Amino acid sequence: MERIEKLTAGMPIVWGGDRITRVNEDLAAAFRPGDSLIAMQSDGNLLHVPASEQAIATKAVDAASEAFGRMSHVTDDRISEFYEMFASTLADDNSFAPIAAANRSDVARARSRGRSATRLVLSEEMRSGMIEGLRSWRDAPTGRGSVVETTPHDGWRVDQVRGGLGVVGFVFEGRPNVFADATGVLRSGNTVVFRIGSDALGTARAIVAHALRPALSLSGLPQGSAVLVDSASHAAAWAMFSDPRLALAVARGSGEATAQLGAVARQAGNAVSLHGTGGAWIIAGATADADAFGAAVYHSLDRKVCNTLNTCCIVEERAGDLVPAFLRALERAGERRGVHAKLHVLESSTRAVPKAWFARMVPIARADGEHREYQAEPIAESGLGDEWEWEDSPEVTLAVVRSVAEAVDLFNRYSPRFTVSLISADDAEQDRFFDLVDAPFVGNGFTRWVDGHYAFDKPELGLSNWQHGRLFGRGGILSGDSVYTIRTRVTQEHPDIGR
Repeated sequence: MERIEKLTAGMPIVWGGDRITRVNEDLAAAFRPGDSLIAMQSDGNLLHVPASEQAIATKAVDAASEAFGRMSHVTDDRISEFYEMFASTLADDNSFAPIAAANRSDVARARSRGRSATRLVLSEEMRSGMIEGLRSWRDAPTGRGSVVETTPHDGWRVDQVRGGLGVVGFVFEGRPNVFADATGVLRSGNTVVFRIGSDALGTARAIVAHALRPALSLSGLPQGSAVLVDSASHAAAWAMFSDPRLALAVARGSGEATAQLGAVARQAGNAVSLHGTGGAWIIAGATADADAFGAAVYHSLDRKVCNTLNTCCIVEERAGDLVPAFLRALERAGERRGVHAKLHVLESSTRAVPKAWFARMVPIARADGEHREYQAEPIAESGLGDEWEWEDSPEVTLAVVRSVAEAVDLFNRYSPRFTVSLISADDAEQDRFFDLVDAPFVGNGFTRWVDGHYAFDKPELGLSNWQHGRLFGRGGILSGDSVYTIRTRVTQEHPDIGR
């Protein structure tokens, strides 16, 4: 089989079955023999994977694949010991000191580049959460080997038995705590490879050197059970997610980069858990209590994560009192953080908001510093699904709609189909809403409950929206004990059985 040794500018590459994209000059100049090219069948983008990055990813998956073959011989007690050793090392101040130092360097470097550092800081609270999460996996019952269902027959029976799924690949943003969460898949007999964003790579390397590897050694688990893809390049993530040996590809985060990773994994035939876009919606119906509505808005804006309120819809018959309640809650959310909030208003809804909001210039805290902006600005309907990646200043979109049904239609059409709440005192309306809205996470209050640890007392490995369709056979919260396969085992009591 021939391999591409070089690319030339203008070279046609087929994508989507009947379309062509062309190699540009920069790609042609950068491509070397041994490199790989991923032609995305979803949008025609050409992703360049240098041979060096391919080698890093392949080596990591090699180690995890070999370790998975050995995990069936590892006892549950040894896996529990791993979690305790990992947690104890993080809890020890001497062991943690080089990790904290690496994190301080990562944070300083990110801020010097104008990057957001709110999720990057390994605070004492985050450290405690990591330790607590690891110990919850230590104490969690293992599912592997358990019989899910038995079908009895005359002289024989069929058992459905849980087993490890395989190698799980993680790519996540710069939150160091998810690095520990990802090891949750070991509880059910899997192994894991992970790549972290460049902002947190130094912290990840320190966690591996001073906590993860020692824990694997002390507990007797294969070193390949949890492997860092040690590269800051996006190409290493593309290479890892393209490896068909992955049983599951998990991308933590949101935005175009996460969506692209999901597309790369799907194109390689790998199962995927991700949400390419985050941002929650709150819809206020005609029977909404103004105080309850304001509380839901306020408590959904404490910090920017994927389940933070992003878009709010208010039915027009209640705009007179609910819009002021919304604006008060938004202002309170800003005051809590010592900043001004930013508001986007659907073009057809601007009359519902006082003109002063559109005329007032205020400082808005963004990742690269403070900017003076109009506090409110109109937005087109097509922008209702835009996720506001705010730093300190809460940022949301407001739409006044004719009915809850119209709000549901807007959500199903423009949102990433992720998280939505209906504020309504009408139980029948709540039931209709649940049936009609196309989302995996539906509530009647604040949106920040969508979290595996908060809702289910389990460390969360990832959340999935329905941007690319509903999920087969599982819910939108991915946890370590939900990563498994079902094996079928027949036990024959009578030897003389035939068909």
